[in-house]
This record gives sequence, structure tokens and C-alpha cells, in this order.
Amino acid sequence: MASSLTTTDLQGSLPLIARGKVRDLYEVDDKTLLFVATDRISAYDVIMENGIPEKGILLTLCTQRWFQILQEAIPTLRTHFITLDLPAKIPASLRPVLQNRAMQVRKLRVLPIEAIVRGYITGSAWNEYKKSGTVHGIPVREGLKESEAFPDGPIYTPSTKAEQGEHDENIHPDKAVEIVGEPYASTVAELAVKLYKTAHAYALTRGVIIADTKFEFGVDEETNEVVLADEVLTPDSSRFWPKDSYEVGRGQQSFDKQFLRDWLVKEGLKGKPGVRMSDEIAQKTSEKYREAWERITGGN
Repeated sequence: MASSLTTTDLQGSLPLIARGKVRDLYEVDDKTLLFVATDRISAYDVIMENGIPEKGILLTLCTQRWFQILQEAIPTLRTHFITLDLPAKIPASLRPVLQNRAMQVRKLRVLPIEAIVRGYITGSAWNEYKKSGTVHGIPVREGLKESEAFPDGPIYTPSTKAEQGEHDENIHPDKAVEIVGEPYASTVAELAVKLYKTAHAYALTRGVIIADTKFEFGVDEETNEVVLADEVLTPDSSRFWPKDSYEVGRGQQSFDKQFLRDWLVKEGLKGKPGVRMSDEIAQKTSEKYREAWERITGGN
């Protein structure tokens, strides 16, 4: 099985700013960061001991392609993406490993919420709905079945952005207003739904249903504009279903880390630290990520 890159060391060429669940962030200059997507994978807020081969490359290329698709459809959209080219300071010996898994991005003031948009009722939303008839505290029409599209269109269901090792908390949109303030909260809510609808329509033409996804936004301190940041519409941040086998009333197959989550639950390892995936689970998860990328982008 191909090896995976679970940590990075730029040999002092750029200062390390932070290590997230998946990405290592380095400072290029006072306006630019280098986002390096490793092959780390987390499930239920726990990072696995081993990685998913090629995952970081697939996430980076998938994000770059989605930025293109979204900006073509929404010309006013601003993103943090600058280039896949590596900074000049990166040593030649590291370039083959980093190429296509690193992107230079604009430094932003990141807004501390996850902008989740749900087009279909599944996962934690389905569990809440069964108990209380709500999703993130929002009343939803009675009588929905699992995996059904929300009858009035996709809904914005934000969450808090937890520190590593902590759990994101589902919140009502009104709470998001309290956290980030206006006009940012309204802009994020409106833009997130618009981005979801645009991506959902595109993915359907490629045989993929985007059931839900998570966006992150930042503010350009110079212009005060809201900017789309982080990764977008990858198997890490989204729930992708194959259109040809979709059926209301049950859970769906998916091109994402649900395969890994299901294995953790079955083995009694959900939420436990220090878990090492079997080679078979790592390889099958890698294949799911690659299939999602190939379906959506055509593999290029």
C-alpha cells in the first residue's frame, strides 16, 4: 500500500503557525500562508494514528477545482486561494512531496463558526429531528423520512468551531449572529446557501448528490469583505452520495469518511484515542476519496 504523510517538516524554511486535524499551516509572509494538507484523518473528533494514502493531494486538488467552479458561477465570490505553486523558500528536496498538497492562501481573520448547509436530512440532523422535530433547534416540517431532501430547500445550520480535541457544537443561526455579529452573520448564511445550491446542481450533473457540506469564511481586514476560506466541498467537509443508488427512507452509501466512521462504531472504537486503522480500511477509505474526486472533477 502507498505510504501516507501524517506530519510535515519544512526544515526551517517557513515558520510553523499551527497544526490542525488535517492541515499544517506555515507563514510565507505577513499576508500569505501555506496550507499543507497531510494524509491525517479524524473521525468523531479524534485523529487516527495512521493516515489515508494520497488524501491530502486529493483534498487540495478537489478544493482548487471547486474554487474555479464556484467563481465561474458566482463572479463576485472571493476566496483565499492564491496558487498551488510552492514558495521560493521551500527546499528542492521537499518540493516533490509538497506539490499538489500545498496551496498558498491569503491571511484572513477567520470567523469562529462552521457554516454548515444541509440539503437532506441525515446524520446528526436526522437524530435530532426524530427526537424533537427540529434541526439545530429550527422547526422542520413533520413526516420527513431519512435522507429526504428538505421540502423548502437547503437549510443553514451553523456550529461552533472547536479547538482541536474539543467537539463542535450545533447551534441555532441566531447564536451564530451573537458569535460573529452583523453584517457578517447574515452574509455568511446567505452566501453559504448560495454556494451549496451552486455546488449541488453541478455535482448532480456528475452523478453525485451533496447531502450536506461545511464552509468556513474569513474577513479581509483591508476591505472588510467576507471571503471563502479553508477547503471546500471535499469528502472531509461534505457528505457525498451516489445519485444512482439514492433512495429515501434509509441511510446512503457515501464517498467520504462514513466508511471509516462505520468501522469505528462496529469495532467499538468510536471516539477512542490512539486508534490505528487496518491497511484494508485505510486503502478502502482512500478509494472512496479518489472516486469522489474523479466523479466530480473528471480526474483532472
